[in-house]
Amino acid sequence: MSRLPFLPQRASTFASDVDALYFFLVVTAAFFTVLIAVLVVVLAIRYRRRRPDQQGQPVHGSLVLEIVWTVIPLIIVFVIFGWGAEIFFRENKVPKGAMEISVVGKRWMWKIQHENGRREINQLHVPMGVPVALSITSEDVIHSFFIPAFRIKKDAVPGRYATAWFQATRVGEYHLFCAEYCGTGHSGMIGSIIVMEPAAFEAWLGSETSASPIDEGRKLFNNLACATCHQNESLARGPSLYGIFGRSVKLSTGETVVADESYLRESITEPAAKVVAGYQAIMPTFKGVASEGDILNIIAYLRSLKANTDNTPPAITEEGAQP
Repeated sequence: MSRLPFLPQRASTFASDVDALYFFLVVTAAFFTVLIAVLVVVLAIRYRRRRPDQQGQPVHGSLVLEIVWTVIPLIIVFVIFGWGAEIFFRENKVPKGAMEISVVGKRWMWKIQHENGRREINQLHVPMGVPVALSITSEDVIHSFFIPAFRIKKDAVPGRYATAWFQATRVGEYHLFCAEYCGTGHSGMIGSIIVMEPAAFEAWLGSETSASPIDEGRKLFNNLACATCHQNESLARGPSLYGIFGRSVKLSTGETVVADESYLRESITEPAAKVVAGYQAIMPTFKGVASEGDILNIIAYLRSLKANTDNTPPAITEEGAQP
């Protein structure tokens, strides 16, 4: 199937499964289209009126026929649903240990940052055979991160974080598109995915030194004076952020939420939306102060903070100092 002229090359672990389901849908639709068209023609000819005064006979139906044309499509629909659901859940369950990369869509470019801090614009270098997890968002309007050769597409929505992952199976360069109309420059929002051998990728990744997202987030946390309130002590004006990521947080309304990426982002941009129980809504908003890339770095730093019991504030007091 990969030799067909209208199909892009298959270069990920998902590609074969997606193609198989796609062709099953096409063959099924084609079969029933032809079957119904032939039956329409045959029955129209066979039961046509042959004389002006000819009257048709009443049709009382057939229970067996009704059951057959109800059960067979139902079985086919359940097969399609189960097959599609299996692929969907597998595509949305990121394997443990996947390499994490942040992606921010912006008119009209893709801004990408690797775990070690190296940044790219409209290009993404990845190693072959290694699971890669993408955290995708947008700075302005809805975009869609689409890699045809990998058969993955994920919308980049402002104010939300979407996760996608893939594992490349072939070395090469593949197209990257925005598949959601995002303005006059939409057609130019293209890029490339460059799949490399693992050793070559490690050499490329280490050829340029940059501050990691965690280091960038730690610096932002300090520069924005977040540690002024968020200290690991009982009398602090804000809740401790050690071990916050993934933990259940009780709000002043009595509700409980999980501190995931979306919650942390909302707490940075709309701090009064969900106030932690026992604290006042005194935190200022950093919307417009911190970019989406800055917020991703702050979240990366907060994810790195493990729960501890000392009174060390989760910030730095000097440039480059560790918390």
